[in-house]
Amino acid sequence: MQKKTSNFEDLQVWKSAHLFVLSVYKTTKLFPKDELFGLTSQFRRAAISVAANIVEGYKKRGVKDKLRFYNISEGSADECRYYTILSKDLEYISVEEFDYLNSQILSVSKQLSAYSTAIERNSKFGGKSKLQNLLFSFLSFFY
Repeated sequence: MQKKTSNFEDLQVWKSAHLFVLSVYKTTKLFPKDELFGLTSQFRRAAISVAANIVEGYKKRGVKDKLRFYNISEGSADECRYYTILSKDLEYISVEEFDYLNSQILSVSKQLSAYSTAIERNSKFGGKSKLQNLLFSFLSFFY
């Protein structure tokens, strides 16, 4: 059982996303200057969106609202995957840098998916365990 979080900074998925943003900034700093308003800007914006939407979703009270922001974050993560591929194909980054960035964003994507699934599953059972819900359903049948 995981401990309750008190703010977004406690979320492992946010920590991973934030590290990815830092990696993107470090990497894109070396991109050609003529990409400053092109790929550099787009890549940074998408990376920030991954982490920022986790933050915004964390504070939302409704499950649908939370999941919407996490879904936006997942979309931005896929956008980052594309920018990572494009950066490699344009030879702005090495294969090693590609592997590092790609593994980071894939990890964030997997964590986001698992986190969203857990929230959705938990909401369907009103925050109770499956056993508690089955027991409640069983007992309510007799009363």
